[in-house]
Order: sequence, then C-alpha cells, then structure tokens
Amino acid sequence: MTRLDGIICPGFVNTHCHLELSHLQGKITEGEGLINFIKNIQLIRNSDPEEVEAAAIKADSDMYESGIVAVGDISNSNATIALKAKSKIYYHTFVETFGFTPEKAESVFENALALAEQFKSQPCSVTPHAPYSVSKELLKLIKKYSDDNPYKNLISIHNQECEDENKFYRYKLGSFNELYEHFGIDISYFKPQARNSLQSILPLLTNKQGILLVHNTCTNLKDIYFIKRFDRRINWCFCPNANLYIEGSLPKVDLFLDQGFNITLGTDSLASNKKLCILSEMSTLQAKFPALTIERLLKWATLNGATFLGIEKSKGSLEAGKQPGLNLISGLNSDLMITADTKVRRLL
Repeated sequence: MTRLDGIICPGFVNTHCHLELSHLQGKITEGEGLINFIKNIQLIRNSDPEEVEAAAIKADSDMYESGIVAVGDISNSNATIALKAKSKIYYHTFVETFGFTPEKAESVFENALALAEQFKSQPCSVTPHAPYSVSKELLKLIKKYSDDNPYKNLISIHNQECEDENKFYRYKLGSFNELYEHFGIDISYFKPQARNSLQSILPLLTNKQGILLVHNTCTNLKDIYFIKRFDRRINWCFCPNANLYIEGSLPKVDLFLDQGFNITLGTDSLASNKKLCILSEMSTLQAKFPALTIERLLKWATLNGATFLGIEKSKGSLEAGKQPGLNLISGLNSDLMITADTKVRRLL
C-alpha cells in the first residue's frame, strides 16, 4: 500500500483567468502600474493565431497538472473555443465588453452577443470589463440581459485594481485621464461621481445572478458596508500574484474576512503572473496574512469557487456522488503553514 504524506483536498477552482493572453508571458515589465500595463496589453496582445493557440494549450495543460479542475475564463475573441471543448478542465467563459463611450453601447453589446453565440455549446456569460472601461449605458444593457437570463449569465468584473480608479470616479482626476487621451476616447460627458468606482456602478449590476468582483486591491471598508445595503449576490476574487506583478500591492484581505461574502481565488493571466497555479496564490496570501489558515484558504480555492460558478453539485468538496478531482498538498510545516517546500500533486 502506498503511503501519502500531506493533505488530500478537492481539485482547485480558478475563478479568474485570461487563457487567450498566455502568449504574453514575460513580455510585460513588472511593477509599472495598471495604466502602463493596459497600454502594453493593447499594444502587443494581437499575435500570430498559432502562437496564441499553442500558448493557451500549454497553459491549459499546466493548470490541469497543478490541480485545477474548473476555470472562470475571460475572453475577448474566439481563440479558445476549440481548446475549451477538448479540455479536461471545466470552463465558464466570460465574454468581456469594453465601451466607455455611451453612444457605442449598443454596438459593443451586439458584438459581445455575437461572440457569446460562438461559445453557445459551452457555459458562457456576457460581462463588463471594469468600471473605467464600461459606460452606464452599456452596464444597463448587460443588466437587462442578465436579468432576462438569470440561470446562465454570471457576472465577472475587474474591480478597484489601483487607487487612481477611485480617484477618477470621485474627482475625475488621476492617470486614467491620460489613458483615455492615449486611446483617443472623449470623456467630456463623464462627471465626477463623488464616490468610489464600486459604489458608483453597483446599482447598475444585476441582482438576479452571482457577481464576481476581481482584484479589489483598493477596496475599503466603506465599500464593503455600501455593498451590504444592496440586494446583490457579491463574490470576491483575489489574484495576489497579479496584484504584485502589476501594482506591487495587495488587497486589505483582513477587511473581507467574516463579512458574509463568498471569497474565491484566481490567477489572472500569464501576462501578469509567472504561472497559473492556485497553490502559489494561496502561498502569497498566507505569507502576507499569516492568520489565514490552510483550511480557510482551501475553501476559497475549492468549494467557494465551485459555488460561484454553479458547479458545487459536482466539484468543490469531497462528497459521495461528486467528481471534484483529488489533489495532494505536501510539504506543509508542523503548523500546517505553506512553505517553500509545499507542492501540489494531482491524484485524480
């Protein structure tokens, strides 16, 4: 009989990834901030389709080998449709919309619906990118669509990745003004909202389906309390390695604990991370916040993610009748803390 040393747990759920950006691994300099990151992504994201496909296939395989069984994946193109259809990993695709100019809301939304139609044989949603890249008019169109399709249209939105996002919404100041100018976007219509970005857009999001707020690097306690005043199905997703890669800072995780919200983990893309590994995200969080126990982190990495994606009946926990995958985590210290020697091995 083989003896296994470590913790056996369900397969991991990665609730935030950009598989189609895998070919950008190592091509964007670390620590230059969100604004420069966005500029660089738009400059180099388009590449040879074969290169994009090959990198995505490798990333999918690497995620599987690192114990990931399900992924919430952002898509801006149809590049990953065939890969996802064949993958051993369960994917829910979020077709992302960009459009901060109100008069383009209809056309942007129609284009997103057309792309989502190409994913129709797979779990798929139409979703906004971020508060700074989606107009109120576009948010209202997505809300109506989500309200009309409550059983399939989850929402995933990048939230408060840098302080300038809040500064722009509160005062119309900061580096986002330069970003819009760089891309030739006229924002003369936009008026300061006198509140943070999350507080400004929350009333425009659906209350019929789950909402994943991703990154939350600059979310504060007032934002959290503001959310509690609204009937919204909020889930939080932390992608700490990407936060460090782009901005060099982490969310104030302690603020989110025991607030009654579902917390999940993501990896973001290989454009902003060195590997797509949920154990690595857990390690980064525990190193910064030692009070986070392995039990809590594992729940974020498994059942909570499965619950958001609506697959908790088959994945996320070790129960009879489920097919959650099986991982072995070894190399924890005597206090069950993650160390440099901690590894994950897929068993099933």
